[in-house]
Amino acid sequence: MYNPFHVDWPQYLPDIATGIRWTLQFTVVSFVLAAVWGLVLALARGARVPLIRWLAYGYTELFKNVPIITEIFVIYYGLGQVGITLGTFSAGVISLVLFYGAYLAEIFRGALQSVPETQKEASAALGFTPWQITRQVVLPQAVRVAMPGTATMLVDLLKSTSLLITIAAAELMNQAQTIASETFRPMEVYVVIGAIYFAICFPLSHLALLTEKKLSAGTPLWPARRRLLREISARCVVPGSASTR
Repeated sequence: MYNPFHVDWPQYLPDIATGIRWTLQFTVVSFVLAAVWGLVLALARGARVPLIRWLAYGYTELFKNVPIITEIFVIYYGLGQVGITLGTFSAGVISLVLFYGAYLAEIFRGALQSVPETQKEASAALGFTPWQITRQVVLPQAVRVAMPGTATMLVDLLKSTSLLITIAAAELMNQAQTIASETFRPMEVYVVIGAIYFAICFPLSHLALLTEKKLSAGTPLWPARRRLLREISARCVVPGSASTR
């Protein structure tokens, strides 16, 4: 009778540990850079210069509608044909940043647009500079709105690192392929690797869900920030209208 559990796992623990380490490195570096790039794109979508807005729009639409595996092949294999040779880590990170930067840009853009224009106008009336308005009024509120979607993108990016198996990036799925080829036990190997992915992703997914519920319930800002927003809201009230609570 076929028994799928015959892999000598202690022998392959160093390989699995290496795969987890590379997976987490790809995830952390790519996500941080993608968040920065996504914020730049989100701000560009709201720029006053039409050319900048259209370039940012074209970029986000392009990378949202092209499979990430295509980007990986173009960056790792395609660029080599024009004299640009990248290592697996650089190519993998760039691919993930370009792809997820486009999605994060849309999340950030929606979050920035969720802040009422009247609050910005009231802040200007209080003597705030554009930078102070962005830092003290817009970003604190936008972060609350963007947090759930951003956390979801983090989990999705982590799972997408498995596609880097196509360029032998030494991440978890690549290690699984190596172990399966040596042991001829693909069922056991991939079930165990899938369980490892689950063990990493489930806490992050649950944290994203809890964050979304907490923010939807109206998690309070810092006291100083609440006082500032109350003052701004008071300025937003049209004379003669009912005051807000």
